[in-house]
Amino acid sequence: CRSERQIGFSARPCPARAVRLSSPGVMASELGLPPPATRPPATPTTIASISDDLLCEIFLLLPSLPSLVRAALACRTFLNAVRSSPAFRRRFRALHPPQLLGFFGEPRRAPVPPFVPLRSRSDPDLAAAVRGSDFFLTRLPEDSGDSTLGWKLQSFHGGYVVLVKDTTHQIAAYNPVTQALHLLPRPPEEILFSDSLEAHIVFSEEDQRVFRMVCVQHQSTRRRAPACVAVFSTATREWQVFPWVETSPPPPPHDFIKFYPGTQLNGFVYWKHTSRPYVLVLNTATVQFSRVDLPPFLGQISSTRFRLGQTKDGMLCMVAIDLSDAERGTLHVWFRRADDDGVEKWVLGDTFLLTTFIDATKDDPTVHIEAVIDGFVYLSTKYDEHTESLLSLCLETAKLNKLFGDSTYVSPAHPYIMAWPPSLVCNKEDSQTMVSGESVADAAPVGTRETSSVHVSASESYKFD
Repeated sequence: CRSERQIGFSARPCPARAVRLSSPGVMASELGLPPPATRPPATPTTIASISDDLLCEIFLLLPSLPSLVRAALACRTFLNAVRSSPAFRRRFRALHPPQLLGFFGEPRRAPVPPFVPLRSRSDPDLAAAVRGSDFFLTRLPEDSGDSTLGWKLQSFHGGYVVLVKDTTHQIAAYNPVTQALHLLPRPPEEILFSDSLEAHIVFSEEDQRVFRMVCVQHQSTRRRAPACVAVFSTATREWQVFPWVETSPPPPPHDFIKFYPGTQLNGFVYWKHTSRPYVLVLNTATVQFSRVDLPPFLGQISSTRFRLGQTKDGMLCMVAIDLSDAERGTLHVWFRRADDDGVEKWVLGDTFLLTTFIDATKDDPTVHIEAVIDGFVYLSTKYDEHTESLLSLCLETAKLNKLFGDSTYVSPAHPYIMAWPPSLVCNKEDSQTMVSGESVADAAPVGTRETSSVHVSASESYKFD
């Protein structure tokens, strides 16, 4: 085949030549071409190849805190991604509502407070968290005497239930989810002269295993309102008693100074006066008392129609029911905000008609405020003195959700909120964590004993993990 170049035609490959080039038997080396580059084998993608940031973005899509716990405990990589990012914890909390697991009741003459669990067929992880917890409080020591004299509810904070023994005044702090139990000794005699003792647990910001128990005793008289504070610290394992202080000015004639049970929020404890429009405030860090004034019409409001709480962003707020108009009762929400001069004031937010929460076809309806927690108001509706439904109202979206309905429950009903598990937090001096199957346990001594000191000190403290 003569080349077309020799007779002046445009350059095109000879057909016979093209056949030989396309023949599979012809090697590139025979044609003078370099061999093709050899591609390295593809690296297999594994769980360890996914960055912690990407894992956290995926975990944000999980529906609930129990689902996150189950996922984090699947392997060490997932656990480390969750534990090493405080920013992820803040984002997860911002995107998910408080994880309600149920309600504790407070009936009279019961050895332990009863619990009504929240049932959810749509969230199997939530159901598993309820089943795996000890809401019957079986680890609390039993009373060998009268079975009706048992443990009395005091407060809730950080997933812990604080209770006081009727007969001995012993204080217990128990987390039903992690089943961590701390038994404290009897408080000093200086604050045990009446049944108005309150106990509030305050955790360290860095490690939930370090906490203080703040006990407060109010002495109500006609002319004086002294209060005494005693603090037990797990760091020193001792009680420290502070001097009695006057907390309120003298009341008008024929008036007693009394307070409703306290509410703990962001390191402060708040007590609403039973008949005057102000709140007594205790700073648990400095053990100093102060006062916050309320709108005048909140002076003699009952405890079932008034609650202090905090918003989703941690802002102090209060919710109250106004029955001045019998035909149109309303629920008001106030927020504590600073004005342009930096002075904090109560600012009225949303208002809801009580008809939003009740069945108008039933007789004698009433609405009680049970709690305000992280931007959610928990309400109970009553008909003929029986609690027939428990509701939650989101302050951000105004969405109303019926938690329980068409049944009889004991009131007051205390919401139990699942706290962020300690196993998902990496502390500065973190204990060795063991991952086995679907469980994570922090290595910690069980039944440790401490020696006595000059002050009243703890005789024993148990932690079950």
